Amino acid sequence: MVGLIGNIGTWELILILLVAVIVVGPSKLPEVARSVGKAVGELRRATSGIKREFEEAISLSDPPKPQRPYNELIKQDPVEDTAPDEAEPAINSPDDFQNDLTKN
Repeated sequence: MVGLIGNIGTWELILILLVAVIVVGPSKLPEVARSVGKAVGELRRATSGIKREFEEAISLSDPPKPQRPYNELIKQDPVEDTAPDEAEPAINSPDDFQNDLTKN
């Protein structure tokens, strides 16, 4: 049971309970322990909520990472990537163009 609650060890916890019994008395100890437990629970919920808000704010302030590295995007030829290969044989020479005109 070492490190039971944070940095409080077993003997420290026993000493705290003994002092609580002496100060509060055995009859009111369950009531005081219940109210202290509720207060500790509320404190933990509040601190976890604040921690979550800070983490969300930090994650929103980080810029999104690019899907592809910048150097790779610079090397990319936009005309080559957008023009389909099928369009190249459509106009082979001026003779083909002339033949198409005479057919129509």
